[in-house]
Amino acid sequence: MSRPKNPETQLSPQLLLRAYSMGIFPMAESQDDPTVFWVDPEIRGIIPLETFHVSKSLRKKIRTGAFEVTCDTAFERVMRCCAEQSETRTETWINDDIIHAYTELHEYGFAHSVETWQEGKLVGGLYGVSMGAAFFGESMFSRKTDASKVALVHLVARMKQGGYQLLDTQFVTDHLKRFGAIEVPARQYLEFLEEALNQKAEFSAVLSKDELNFRLEEVFTLASKA
Repeated sequence: MSRPKNPETQLSPQLLLRAYSMGIFPMAESQDDPTVFWVDPEIRGIIPLETFHVSKSLRKKIRTGAFEVTCDTAFERVMRCCAEQSETRTETWINDDIIHAYTELHEYGFAHSVETWQEGKLVGGLYGVSMGAAFFGESMFSRKTDASKVALVHLVARMKQGGYQLLDTQFVTDHLKRFGAIEVPARQYLEFLEEALNQKAEFSAVLSKDELNFRLEEVFTLASKA
C-alpha cells in the first residue's frame, strides 16, 4: 500500500527515521518526478542472516580480491549511480529530494554505503539505513559482473561484526532470492522490526584485514550450510 506524501512535508533525517521505525519508506514515481510516496508493503522482503547464501563462484571471486571494497567513502555517488537508468532498469524511484535527504541522514551516521572498485573506478555498490540492530537495504547498482553481489556479501559480513539482527530488503527480487531472501507478512515483519530496534548494533565502515576475513569466512560457512 502506498500513501502520497503531503506536498508541504519535506523529507528530513528526523522524518525518515520515524518512518523506518514504523515500517514505511519513501519512493518517487520516477527520477524526474518530485512527488514522493510512503510505501507500506503488505508483504515484506528480508534476508535472514543465518541462512544467507553465497554461491561457490562468488566466494571464489571475493577470496581472490577481484574488487576493492570500501564503506562510506562515496555515499552520494552510490546513490546517484543507483538512480541512473540502465539496460535492465529503465525507471528508477530515486529523485533529487531523496538523494539529498539520505545524504543528510548519512552525515548523521544513520545511512551507509558499500562500494566496489576496479582500477580506481566505482563499478558497483549499495546503500541503506541503519537503526538499532536493523539494516534497511535501499538500492544497489552494478557496472561490472557481480560488483553489487560482492557489495552485499561485504555488507552482511559487517552486519555480523556489528551485531545486527534484521536485513530488510523491502521487496524480493530474483536477484535477492539467490542470497536467501524471503517474503514475510507485514505483521510478522513489524515484530522482527520491533525486536531489532530494541537492540544495539554498530556499523563498522573500517575493519582490519583479519576482522574482515574472519567475518567473510563466517558468512561463507553459513552459506555452505544453508
